[in-house]
Amino acid sequence: MKLTVVGCSGSFPSADSACSSYLVEADGFRLLLDLGNGALGELQRHCGLYDLDAIFLSHLHADHCIDMCAYFVARYYRHEGGRCEAMPVYAPEGAEQRLTTAYGDTPSATSMSEVFDFHTLKSGPFDLGPFTVRTERVCHPVEAYGIRIEHGGKVLTYSGDTGVCDALDTLAADSDLFLCEASFTHGKEDIPELHLNGREAGLHAARAGAKRLVLTHIPPWTDGERNLADARAVYSGPAELARPGAVYEL
Repeated sequence: MKLTVVGCSGSFPSADSACSSYLVEADGFRLLLDLGNGALGELQRHCGLYDLDAIFLSHLHADHCIDMCAYFVARYYRHEGGRCEAMPVYAPEGAEQRLTTAYGDTPSATSMSEVFDFHTLKSGPFDLGPFTVRTERVCHPVEAYGIRIEHGGKVLTYSGDTGVCDALDTLAADSDLFLCEASFTHGKEDIPELHLNGREAGLHAARAGAKRLVLTHIPPWTDGERNLADARAVYSGPAELARPGAVYEL
């Protein structure tokens, strides 16, 4: 598997990064994890607009899905070769309605489904292209899912947005790479079932036995280096901050 960080800023884009979006590739199949603010432009540095095979939306907050509206325009109004066929989009219940509302119900209230084939996420395993995946609902104010992706004996886990929860340990168990959110600062914000801080992300990685930890979804107002230090204080494996354009081979 190949993982490319398209965008990794939390809550809103920073001066250096778009919001959450991660490209996972194997055997010629391209799966995009989230498509937040500004990510569609950055995606084109790494992949053609029409080269994706499927999209996973962890939840329906704008910093994880709003560029789907721009991507709708690219797929619906494509001039060369005509309108794109419907691509599988795995998302929480109500995704089509939410995105249609955000874009506006023109040319019709069902236009979004003409280029996106929406599948409602539930906790559990399923096959997606060459990948075996498992999704689990995690702790967030809206319906949100983390995902475990397996291929060729390797495991990638993406937390999505979550507070501390047992489901995350299950997803990340023995992962080769654990891409984990760390939005909050230890000792500063303490809001349960919303986001993790660096220390909590490190503890999850340690409990799960993850082989490598990459902290992501760090908002512009959060000190990423402090979060990384807090994670390293409780997790002995290699740990680093996600950076736009970073590539990981698993």
